[in-house]
Amino acid sequence: MDEITHRRVLKIALPIVLSNATVPLIGAVDTGVVGQMGQAAPIGAVGVGAVILAAIYWIFGFLRMGTSGLVAQSHGAKDPAETGAILMRALLIGLAAGVVFVLTHPLLFAAAFALAPASGEVEGLADLYLSIRVWGAPATIALYAVTGWLIAVERTRAVLVLQLWINGVNVALDLWFVLGLGWGIEGVAAASLIAEWSGLGLGLWLCRGAFAGGQWCDWARVFDRVRVRRMMQVNGDIMLRSILLQGAFTGFIFLSAGQGDVTLAANQVLLQFLEITAYGLDGFAFAAESLVGQAVGARSAPGVRRASVVTSQWGVAGALALGLFFWSAGPAIIDLMTTEPGVRTEARAYLAWAAAAPVIGIASWMFDGIFIGATRSREMRNSAAISVLVYAVAVVALWGFGNHGLWAALMVMNVTRAVTLGAVYGRVERAAA
Repeated sequence: MDEITHRRVLKIALPIVLSNATVPLIGAVDTGVVGQMGQAAPIGAVGVGAVILAAIYWIFGFLRMGTSGLVAQSHGAKDPAETGAILMRALLIGLAAGVVFVLTHPLLFAAAFALAPASGEVEGLADLYLSIRVWGAPATIALYAVTGWLIAVERTRAVLVLQLWINGVNVALDLWFVLGLGWGIEGVAAASLIAEWSGLGLGLWLCRGAFAGGQWCDWARVFDRVRVRRMMQVNGDIMLRSILLQGAFTGFIFLSAGQGDVTLAANQVLLQFLEITAYGLDGFAFAAESLVGQAVGARSAPGVRRASVVTSQWGVAGALALGLFFWSAGPAIIDLMTTEPGVRTEARAYLAWAAAAPVIGIASWMFDGIFIGATRSREMRNSAAISVLVYAVAVVALWGFGNHGLWAALMVMNVTRAVTLGAVYGRVERAAA
């Protein structure tokens, strides 16, 4: 395989960082445009609807990770036929999942409103918004497969182009439909729907290399029982791993509520620092997915080690930079996020945890990228299970320390993830060899 250099890592990582920076734009524009209507209910409806969709779509994040690892390996093995077949399998899974979502959405949305009730007016508008947006589900879920394929073959500039296109179309149509045509909340939903389907069209064009030579319609290969079983096993393990970790973070929020409203609000503010961390460091983990996967496919154990070391060096550098930034600029960021004096004071009291989080967590995030690239999904699943169990024990043991104990337990979970994955890292190199 080609030499793994620092320049190559940055070429993969930086477009992802820029792409991630555009992610919050859609929600901000939707909210801002609806806000011009001069009513509170539509703003709340868009917010509730977007959160419900994000929670449901989040479940399908496994499709991006599983596709990325499998495609990287076939790409490293110089097997374009399998590279195209994997994309087709992932697209079929995504489209099928989207159709099931469309068919079952009344039940899903009713359950969501039961869990998070709002006023009758907000729920009515949110239901209207969701009834339009839901038709974009097949495109949105299939886009996970497209993104995973592009990352695996190191075409992260295309990922940036794709994200900019979806955001740009959404913003332009938001302004036209809502402010120009006066369509209100239906206009916001329609803009997002068109952006999603046009994004899938552009994504498929960007992946056109996967469809060259007709391998995408080699149905005997696409539906090969062994390969399909392997893909389902990888995706299933990653999905379980993600559900476990999401459950731990959700538990952190619920447990924060037991510390009082001010502490809950302060933790919510500080969790935005962790979101910024994810956006900022994802690029290096994605680079590890691509380069480690290609090294595994090429049967190069030295390549696996080189990819793991070089991407992790940049990940650690990024984590240190973010930690220092949060420590120095954290008070100013907190003041931008809230004007309530009590919440500001409380958030400052726990700022050190948010500043330490990138440094403490970087090893676990980089190992995630390495193991995704190597498709060692079983180890990822087991690591998550052990880490969440340790987290629960830590919460109980540290409960007497209040909110400091909660944050410490969260850090313990990330350290446990790093230790458990690091302990079995040798399997990745041995498998490649």
